[in-house]
Amino acid sequence: MARYEFKLPDIGEGVAEGEILKWLVKEGEQVKEDQSLVEVMTDKVNVQIPSPKNGTVSKTLVKEGEVVKVGRVILVIEVADEVPPAPAPVQNRPQAVAPSGLQTIQAQIPADRVLATPATRRLARELGVDITKVRGTGPNGRVTDEDLRGSSGASTAPSAGSVNEERVPLRGIRKITAEHMARSFHTVAQVTHIDEADVSELVLLREAFKGSAEKRGVKLTFLPLIIKAVVPALKEFPYVNASLDETSGEVVLKKEYNLGIATDTQNGLLVPVIKDADRKDIFELSAEIEKLAAKAKSGELGLDEVRGSTFTITNLGSVGGLFATPIVNYPEAAILGVHTIKKRAVVREGRVEARDMMYLSFSFDHRIMDGASAARFVNRVIETIEDPKKLLSEIL
Repeated sequence: MARYEFKLPDIGEGVAEGEILKWLVKEGEQVKEDQSLVEVMTDKVNVQIPSPKNGTVSKTLVKEGEVVKVGRVILVIEVADEVPPAPAPVQNRPQAVAPSGLQTIQAQIPADRVLATPATRRLARELGVDITKVRGTGPNGRVTDEDLRGSSGASTAPSAGSVNEERVPLRGIRKITAEHMARSFHTVAQVTHIDEADVSELVLLREAFKGSAEKRGVKLTFLPLIIKAVVPALKEFPYVNASLDETSGEVVLKKEYNLGIATDTQNGLLVPVIKDADRKDIFELSAEIEKLAAKAKSGELGLDEVRGSTFTITNLGSVGGLFATPIVNYPEAAILGVHTIKKRAVVREGRVEARDMMYLSFSFDHRIMDGASAARFVNRVIETIEDPKKLLSEIL
């Protein structure tokens, strides 16, 4: 038998480490090639990593909940002695992690597993509850945090240190988000430009297209219409759809328009990506936004669905508030925050009218663009939003 050391593979997109959420095999268990070994949470997505070999699990070297760097040995597999391969060029020799293994990384939950988010699974481990024996009351029988607490009799009691405080571990997506936001805040020379748009015509336009959307089985929100207003502005101002390569000292202008859509989930903020947004109509955008949001909230996003964004939009309209200053989704150059649509009194041609108004918050990297360019970009977005003819030309 030969000893095979399985290392946490490089998943790509700058992922440097991952949290071991759950071992899917046990020591002494026989495994087959491409069988899922472990579920890992990265700063992009949850993935199940398959085995590159047939053999027997000799030892697991890290515990569930532990964060490990890419390249660290996490598992040892005893494999049958293999016949040495025929001499081949260096580039064709087997690698520590077979390419086919990476290509088959999956983000699906097997059918025989309990439906529950990674955060809920971690809570089950912390409470010492067997999640497979808990009846789920969530959608499709999904086990919720409340189900676990009800099963274990646990409560959110204060820590032993004080009766006036509770300490919650900073883990999982919340921890990753905190690190990512801190990195962005301390790296990007961030400035926020705030303006407002009269979206009265946008409201009427959405009403006009809602029926057509319903016939296609999708719900038309304002976001697809805003995306159609943003894309031409990105094309006109290429430094907005860009990133800074600090190593080479070059601004990288992106020629594709992949829009990240900040999504609020039970586990924290996720940013699924709409690829080639410039090539899709409002109905295709609506369907894709709906699909990605559902997968984000259920923890089923694939790696390809959260990487490659060139610009991000965060929609706080459904939550409320006046406006916010969103943090740039590093290494992107900018992010646009869109807010609640409210009736306000405004002056039009010397008369006070009640109009549908919306604030826009545009945060940008001042290393890449100046305030004047940022203001012109926002002006371009507003012009399209407020002019139904311009917006129709983008939609149709």
